[in-house]
Amino acid sequence: MPSTSANGIDVYYDTFGDPADPTLLMVSGLGAQCIGYQDDYCNRFAAHGYHVVRYDNRDVGLSARWDGVEFDALAAFAAGVAGEQVDAPYSLSDMAADGMGVLDTLGVEQAHVVGCSMGGMIAQTMAIEHPDRVRSLASVFSTTGAPDVGLPHAEVLMALAEWVGNSDEPVTRDDKIASSMMISRVISTKATWDEDVAKVFHGQLVDRAWYPEGTPRQFGAIVASGSREESLTQLSLPTAVLHGDADPLVDISGGRRTAELVPGATFHQLDGMGHDLPEPYWDRIVGAVVDNIGRAG
Repeated sequence: MPSTSANGIDVYYDTFGDPADPTLLMVSGLGAQCIGYQDDYCNRFAAHGYHVVRYDNRDVGLSARWDGVEFDALAAFAAGVAGEQVDAPYSLSDMAADGMGVLDTLGVEQAHVVGCSMGGMIAQTMAIEHPDRVRSLASVFSTTGAPDVGLPHAEVLMALAEWVGNSDEPVTRDDKIASSMMISRVISTKATWDEDVAKVFHGQLVDRAWYPEGTPRQFGAIVASGSREESLTQLSLPTAVLHGDADPLVDISGGRRTAELVPGATFHQLDGMGHDLPEPYWDRIVGAVVDNIGRAG
């Protein structure tokens, strides 16, 4: 399995398509392993002539872990809402630098970047802090970091608290799968959710790398990094913002605000889509990202 020392830590990555083609870097969300970008999804971009790179963020999957570093995510969330400063083990800037390190390993000077949820926040940070490395940006069901947009809906707050809080550690494989599925069942697109399909996929996640301990620390990076709104207004690159209008975890207001702030950004509302990437929406998502890349010349 490919891995590299990126930004001073070990980062797992894999690729699809021809390395001679323009690179498309895919950044994963909170607690999400890179295989959440399914092989068939990645291959659709490769079929359009892109060298697709996906990787595990720090503290998830097969990348470096912050074992033993305790972090109270719920207290951090309360402090962030109150406008207080939050100290976290690492920041979104650190996570953005990890992705740049993967590009360094591959000898890629510039890439098109796509990120979902927290991955969209990291992708935005890449464009802000590494503008010479990012040719185009696609921010998918993400937000700006401002406290007045993109907030979870009331019905998912309890599930979110359990997901990032300190809950009892599941022991058996079945218990781990059930725990892994818990938040997905609540936030995923209602019309496409399939319990049996989800159980198989979450079994693959559990077997590959069961490590829920990293999720609270990643959540801390979100809260500690604050708002990117002023910096987003200074971006100068082709940007597409995509968001489902049925997203209960990151309200669509976060996507709308992102598109309003970035000069020239296009906004794509995905009717009925929740906080996931269901296959019936792939063509629309891939098409919007490819069209945006085309604006980069």
